[in-house]
Amino acid sequence: MRSIHIISMFQILVAFLVIAKAQNFSNETDLLSLLDIKAHITAVDNPTQVTSNWNDSNHFCLWKGITCSRRHNRVIALNLSSSNLVGTISSSIGNLTFLRELHLSNNSFHGVIPLEIGQLSRLEAIELDGNSLEGEIPSNISGCHSMSFINFEGNRLVGQVPWEALASLSQLTWLSIGNNNLTGTIDHASNLSSSMEALLVGNNELDETIPDTIGRLKNLKLLDLSLNYFHGTVPLSIFNLSSLTAFSVSGNQLEGRLPKNLGLASQHLETFYIWQNQFTGTIPRSLWNASNLEEVNFAGNRFTSWFPAEIGLLKKLERLNVQGNFLGSGGAYDLDFITNLVNCSSLRVLYLAENNFGGVLPNSIANISNLQYLFIAYNQISGSIPQGLGELTQLNLLGMYYNKFVGPIPSSICKLQKLQDAGIGKNMLSGEIPSCIGNLTSINKLWLEQNKLEGSIPPSIGNCQNLLMLQLYDNSLSGTIPRELMSLKSLSISLTLDGNRLNGSIPPEIGNLRNLVNLNLSHNELSGPIPSSIANCQDLIQLYLDHNFFEGSIPETLNSFRGIEIIDLSQNNLSGVIPSSLGKLQFLRKLNLSFNDLQGEMPVEGVFTNATGISVIGNNRLCGGLPALNLPNCHKNEPKKHINISRLVLIAISSFCGLSGISLILYCLISKRLKHVPAPQTLTMDDLPVSFRELYKATNGFSPENLIGKGGYSSVYKGVLEKSKETIVAIKVLNLTILGSSKSFIAECKALINTRHRNLIKVLTCCSGVDIEGNDFKALVFEFMPNGSLDMWLHPLQSNANYLIEEMRSLSFLQRLNIAVDLAYALDYLHNQSQTPIIHCDVKPSNILLDSDMVAHLSDFGLARFFKQPDKLSSSSSTGVGLKGTVGYAAPEYGMGSEVSARGDVYSYGIVLLEMFTGKRPTDEMFKTGLNLHKLVEMALPEQEMEILDSELLLEMENESNDRRRPKKEKLHECSKRILRIGLACSVETPKERMDISDALKELQSIQSEL
Repeated sequence: MRSIHIISMFQILVAFLVIAKAQNFSNETDLLSLLDIKAHITAVDNPTQVTSNWNDSNHFCLWKGITCSRRHNRVIALNLSSSNLVGTISSSIGNLTFLRELHLSNNSFHGVIPLEIGQLSRLEAIELDGNSLEGEIPSNISGCHSMSFINFEGNRLVGQVPWEALASLSQLTWLSIGNNNLTGTIDHASNLSSSMEALLVGNNELDETIPDTIGRLKNLKLLDLSLNYFHGTVPLSIFNLSSLTAFSVSGNQLEGRLPKNLGLASQHLETFYIWQNQFTGTIPRSLWNASNLEEVNFAGNRFTSWFPAEIGLLKKLERLNVQGNFLGSGGAYDLDFITNLVNCSSLRVLYLAENNFGGVLPNSIANISNLQYLFIAYNQISGSIPQGLGELTQLNLLGMYYNKFVGPIPSSICKLQKLQDAGIGKNMLSGEIPSCIGNLTSINKLWLEQNKLEGSIPPSIGNCQNLLMLQLYDNSLSGTIPRELMSLKSLSISLTLDGNRLNGSIPPEIGNLRNLVNLNLSHNELSGPIPSSIANCQDLIQLYLDHNFFEGSIPETLNSFRGIEIIDLSQNNLSGVIPSSLGKLQFLRKLNLSFNDLQGEMPVEGVFTNATGISVIGNNRLCGGLPALNLPNCHKNEPKKHINISRLVLIAISSFCGLSGISLILYCLISKRLKHVPAPQTLTMDDLPVSFRELYKATNGFSPENLIGKGGYSSVYKGVLEKSKETIVAIKVLNLTILGSSKSFIAECKALINTRHRNLIKVLTCCSGVDIEGNDFKALVFEFMPNGSLDMWLHPLQSNANYLIEEMRSLSFLQRLNIAVDLAYALDYLHNQSQTPIIHCDVKPSNILLDSDMVAHLSDFGLARFFKQPDKLSSSSSTGVGLKGTVGYAAPEYGMGSEVSARGDVYSYGIVLLEMFTGKRPTDEMFKTGLNLHKLVEMALPEQEMEILDSELLLEMENESNDRRRPKKEKLHECSKRILRIGLACSVETPKERMDISDALKELQSIQSEL
């Protein structure tokens, strides 16, 4: 018995050692897997350095972001969310076989979702949202048998949704795959687990009809089908889902009427979004019985009638948006329902704009005490503005323009200390601007234009230290322009005082408006000289001083304007010569000096070489210039000729001149009293800024059909603004839900305002406000580049662009060289010639746009940074955000935490140059093994460059033409070697050894001149 006992103990010991060895082996597998995951993270831009302690000095269970099981010391949770990580998700993730939770959201991971995810049978929750992942959702996700939570939102996933695989996950309760590029239908979504609580597929490219069988998911609480291509009607079975708390089908092509019993089965409903569809009929009274409703958005449909009294039952209502329907009858009682809204004590957002509401705005509006956004523009509301409006002390936005309000602006409005955006223009208001207007210390934008306001501009407006834009044009204001107004350094967007009766001189304090873009003082009674201090307004793009009584000479200092495009000084009493320095203004395209008393010889540089760009009619003492101006020749140093003229002839000439002079004086006097006749509408900075409504209409409701590209922080849409129906624009809409997007918007605005160059993208206007849901909205409007991006031309089958160029062909050798020169020009300007040197930080083919003449324009300044010390190559400006570049193009030193520098841009330029002539992306699959684009080219030169050149270029060289003007094959071979060497010199690993961009430009120009 004793021997048997010893044998048994021995067997137990052996078994224990086997188990221990297996456990150690398993722990070793987890360790190696985590180290491989770390190796696939190529950059970290985060002061916390989440993977900094991932080394052998600590057990991996103590590493940041790692949670291990107590029993086996195996990894059960990996949480690296919001850590600013860049790289790919390693396939080794599949070896963490005990993993239950995987959280990698809000980083910059790219590449595909590894198929090895399907090996994690214990995985319960996976969050990969807010990255740049591509490819399809792996169908073998069905191997994750314990999965209950999936969030892939906000990536670049494509292909059809693997509904069958997802339906096999019996414990799945949450599926969030919105904000991707997924296609197909949702016909099989009803096969998902009956336990489903959230189905979120918004903002994809799903189409067809919404299946009735979705109504089988009886536990569904959240349903988001918005921003897709669904059409037809919404099945009644979905409206009858009593468990729903949030419902959105916005931004589709749905139609029909809402069911009469809508609210009766929706007692749990909190948000109801159906905006931008084609729903018709009346809003069911039963909806207001859904007592838990917090947010309702019906904007952009075709609803008629008005609101019943039952709306006051919604005690929890926070947002109500019915903008852009056909509500109201234009009658006196249309807005009576506002009195019932007093019971909605939580109401913060009320959007009633673009309807047919008439009558007066009831004073009971003052009792909605928590209101922050009131937007009632584009209606037929009449009567006076109620004094009680001043009781809305939480108000941030007030939009009342395009109505029929009369009477004075109530002084109570000055109590709105939090008001930032006030639009009261385009009504019939009279009286004076309240003297207490300076109490609005938070105001950013103030529209009072096209009313009947009288009196002077209150000096107290100088207290509005945050004012960016002031619109007072087309009123009857008089008096002088307050010095306090001209001292507002915050004014940067627009100051329009035209079409009034302002008098006196321009205060010299105008020089304080250094950041102002648009200044319009035309059609007033201003006099005196144009102050030389106006030259300090160096960011001006448009200057209108016409139709006044200015006298004296045109200041020589106007040549200080950096980006000025339009100057109108016509219909004044200016004298003296035209400063030749105006011809040196690089971007000046329209100069109107007509009907003054200018004399002397016309300049012959810059804008003066374009007869359609200048007007000098009515200046009878000018000479020379372009023949098209029909001015007399200038006679220099010629002796005076004495002509004997009879007394009769002298009398005749004198009489004629006298009559002509009287006629001219009468013409000028009459002209000064006439309103300015608007020219044909074109998109100019006069239109700054545009509203969300204008952009919404310009893009057909931000339709996916108008989407032409997506970036890390934004989406770009093609559109046509109403103000200029012949001008196509590109509208870049920031995704403010992504961390860093607001900083990106600020960085891009600052960079573009401070730069003007033919090879930089031109910003036309901007929008900073709220969307139809009351959320913050920011967008930039650029000139549209009809030939898309360089990336589209180099990789037409792989590009992420959402539109194709007609008759798209491969780029020729000369075209590529010209684009390379254009890009070098742009970077040389940013680094060496702009007043404040700028580092772009994200030079890559998708950010290089081509106009109709294939001229390149560098775009996307969302990561731009400014030099604090122009004489140094590095900067730590706070304007930059996030990662300093894009993987493959970002300089290698950035991955090691180095500050951004001009040499970093040069590295990116070198990589782009190599890509243009080899046709290979720096992230190509062939570079996964340690080889990179720089090394590939370096190994091929000088003898084997033909083996790495883009096949399209080789084909061009082989198909040699008899045209003598075309470069010979041998010449192209020689030039390609020189270009590749420049690319190598710019992209060497050590920053100090890189070629300067100005030297690269000279080398490329030399090659250009030889071809």
